[in-house]
Amino acid sequence: MLVSALLTSVGINSGLCVLFFTLYSILRKQPSNYEVYVPRLLAKGSSNRRRRFNLEMLIPSAGWVSRAWKHSEEDLLESSGLDAVVFMRVIIFSLKVFLFAGIIGIFVILPVNAGGTEIYEIDFADLPNNSLDVFTISNVNCGSHRLWVHFGAVYLVTIFVCYLLYSEYKYICVKRMDYFYSSKPQPHQFTVLVRSIPVSAGSTVGDSVENFFKEFHPTTYLSHTVIHQTSNLCRLMDYAKKLYGRLIHLKSDSNQEKNQQRKVDLVDHYGKRLENVEENLRLERSEVSMARHELQAAFVSFKSRYGAAIAFHMQQSTNPTDWLLEQAPEPNDVYWPFFSASFMRRWISKIVVVVACILLTILFLIPVLVVQGLTNLNQLEIWFPFLKSILTIKFVSQVVTGYLPNLILLVFLKIVPPVMEFLSSIQGYISHSDIQKSACNKVLWFMIWNIFFATVFSGSVLYQLNIVLDPKNIPARLGVAVPAQASFFIAYVVTSGWTGISSELFQIFPLICSLISKPFTKSKDDDFEVPAIQYHSELPRILLFGLLGITYFFLAPLILPFLLIYLCLAYIIYRNQFINVYEPKYETAGKFWPIVHNSMIFSLVLMHAIAVGIFTIKKLSTASTLIFPLPVLTLLFNEYCRKRFLPNFIAYPAEVLIKKDREDQDDATMAEFFDSLAIAYRHPALLAVHHSGTGDSLNRPLLSSPEI
Repeated sequence: MLVSALLTSVGINSGLCVLFFTLYSILRKQPSNYEVYVPRLLAKGSSNRRRRFNLEMLIPSAGWVSRAWKHSEEDLLESSGLDAVVFMRVIIFSLKVFLFAGIIGIFVILPVNAGGTEIYEIDFADLPNNSLDVFTISNVNCGSHRLWVHFGAVYLVTIFVCYLLYSEYKYICVKRMDYFYSSKPQPHQFTVLVRSIPVSAGSTVGDSVENFFKEFHPTTYLSHTVIHQTSNLCRLMDYAKKLYGRLIHLKSDSNQEKNQQRKVDLVDHYGKRLENVEENLRLERSEVSMARHELQAAFVSFKSRYGAAIAFHMQQSTNPTDWLLEQAPEPNDVYWPFFSASFMRRWISKIVVVVACILLTILFLIPVLVVQGLTNLNQLEIWFPFLKSILTIKFVSQVVTGYLPNLILLVFLKIVPPVMEFLSSIQGYISHSDIQKSACNKVLWFMIWNIFFATVFSGSVLYQLNIVLDPKNIPARLGVAVPAQASFFIAYVVTSGWTGISSELFQIFPLICSLISKPFTKSKDDDFEVPAIQYHSELPRILLFGLLGITYFFLAPLILPFLLIYLCLAYIIYRNQFINVYEPKYETAGKFWPIVHNSMIFSLVLMHAIAVGIFTIKKLSTASTLIFPLPVLTLLFNEYCRKRFLPNFIAYPAEVLIKKDREDQDDATMAEFFDSLAIAYRHPALLAVHHSGTGDSLNRPLLSSPEI
């Protein structure tokens, strides 16, 4: 890729960023767009739609930037929870890493690369027509002592990244403990989920649970909630919601004022249907409460956090497949559909998910190969001879090689997070947060393989498998292939990074959906749901850029300024989104950080493998040999962090739990809290919902016991 093609890509994406920022600063002021740009403030009542028009509403402004900048970490922790703080710490961590690497890369390594003559001698008089390879390590002459600069940079950045990883792990671990100490009593802290409950003849699941825990946990057992089969009930609930929505729309539809009689008839018709459905709901709830609809699973609550922890960490039966315990999620975090799945179904689902992920990875190689063909004009002319005359136009060739490939890849990548979230949802996880963490891992490694490795080793699937099956030659092949794709990844950071983060601010898809649905709905401020940030799609993108930055900082340091611009934009934009748009639905207390740590360790080891390969190719064998201790020391450091910090992210220690329990002993509200535990984990479909207003009987719960 020529410098001019990169400049074309930078120009197009810079223009899009400016356009998105300008439109955002105007559209966010329009009351009709509050649901898109300030839904969180709208739901809280901090903002309302009733504003008189003034000219200032049509003038772009940057006041939102200063408000986002002034928002402190403590404010973010209070309003959005520890997960949001950890997410922002990932961006801050990346900024620190690439600011340090950028100083070394731009001011030390880049002049060394440009001063080489292995590929080209740089022509400052005609800089736009120089190849970007001039600024990579490939341009440094073989055997040159200048390569020791790159060697020293690899050591310095590795040490700096490991120091920051340790500091961040320690900081977030302390924050996690402080967050726990400062929190009010939560149902999930006192509750475990029990599966595979053995039931004797003539007994119910509820009886088995109560007898077992009263016998073996007599001093700590409090109550239990049996889980029931509610699939039919959920379908009726969804149907009732649709009828209710239709009824509300009819009552508020001003277009039918001319035909008042027809409107009255329709309202009466849907009202009667809603009454019938609610009566069926009431009968179905009564049916579901029967013992034959019980599943062999229950939420069991204890009188203390320590009592719940002891039960969770101990095998409950001589048969290890009975009385299986898991930590309970928050009540609003529970993912209900998979409770009815048997052990065999969950096991088969995991195999199906693995196979599906492999197939998706293979299928995604098709757009990757198309993208690689677009970056190579000679290959493109072979594929499509009729385009040869068009590709001779300079601007067209610059757009095709510098901007179009990354745009195509960006579009295809949009479908990956939803697909991975769906695959994770059928693996048997009991909470939305576990599904998101699993999807986050899947998306991350999918992107690393398909964006990084598939692009670097662009070719057939068999060729890529041959690389994996021949590990001895991996460093050498990386040393050849990775620098060759430097220009593509620089353009990828500009297109996917800059435009992607500015479109996050502009909220283009929610805006389009809002504009399409607005003529058909009469929504009020309380008729919409505030969205939550999708960590499984946003976090892998940042971590992929982190991998690109770490692996390319000494190969093609020109990537670093573009990465720093992306991270600066991400810092401001995500802070703004947490203030105005996203509201947390649940809290994992920072459990996404181990994913970040493992990704950065992998990036460092990958950088070391590339360094070994490149120094071998450049005939600097001494440097290749001296690099070998680095991956070993990095993995030892990772093992130390895993032993030192990871256990605190899996479960809270006894010291913390006992201290928190002792603090609650003098709390007068604990008795009321313990009473609420009996119904905290009721299935939402079993809670009576009253839409039709036909009488108190429909709103009266049918179940008086905690067994639902």
